[in-house]
Amino acid sequence: MAVFANIVESGSITTAAEAEGLSKSVISQQLKDLEQALGVILLNRTTRAQNLTPAGREFYEQCREISHIGQQAWQQAQNNLETPRGPIRISAPHALIEPLITPAIGEIARQYSDIIPTILSEDHRTDLLQQDIDLAVRVGVMPDSDYIQKKLGSFREVLCATPSYLAENESVFNQLFSSIHSASQLSYIANSWQGSHPSHSLFSHKLNKAVSLTFKANRFCNSLTAVVGMVQSGAGVALLPDFVFQPLRQKNLLINLFPDYELPEVPVYAVHAYGKNPSLLLQKCLKTLKDTMSRLSADSD
Repeated sequence: MAVFANIVESGSITTAAEAEGLSKSVISQQLKDLEQALGVILLNRTTRAQNLTPAGREFYEQCREISHIGQQAWQQAQNNLETPRGPIRISAPHALIEPLITPAIGEIARQYSDIIPTILSEDHRTDLLQQDIDLAVRVGVMPDSDYIQKKLGSFREVLCATPSYLAENESVFNQLFSSIHSASQLSYIANSWQGSHPSHSLFSHKLNKAVSLTFKANRFCNSLTAVVGMVQSGAGVALLPDFVFQPLRQKNLLINLFPDYELPEVPVYAVHAYGKNPSLLLQKCLKTLKDTMSRLSADSD
């Protein structure tokens, strides 16, 4: 149909063949096959001229529109190779929305006005295809999957409390490493994913010593924001990402309860279902998220 439209617009089979980069016989055969498939004559041809039949004139109008749509689609696809555009849906845990996701995606949105991002705060792991998610940022060890997984970086967590809570419970803290049950005497502010008996393994490179502590949660929250508010109020011990803890430590609002010990690194992954050839927009998001994660880790050191 595109070849037929080209024949009409070029004025001859010979000119159309040159424009298509094909031989005259190939163009003639395609026109013949098209007419046979339709069961009508589209062009009256002589050695000197060609004229559209009434059926051919009507058919050409439709072919011209289809050809134009095809050219637009081709051009749009090519433009997407040069400039990110279009919608993208991103899912991430609440803890990473403010420090990682919104700065990274906001930076891309400033650079490319034609993108339409949707950011979803979700602590549970959603199904990308069922929820129509283009990119999911996930925390922790990832299970084997058919999805593409790209590591963005990692962070550490900190067991912390207010200075006043530490002072009020100093005798209990002094027994933590000598009495296995002493941790349960402390109030623990748990996020919903932690359960009622959160356990933490710590290691001191300085002392070359590993310890494991199990707490009994008695304050529960379903968001990091609520956990931060509770621990700042002196309601107990909490586990916070280092990038959340450090600004509060610098203001003397919270202290690291075990400064000589470290918790294991927590990996952060970007997950998508677009195989090895993601769109330019998705590639830009992956790179910017990784760069932002690197800066976030550096600021927490």
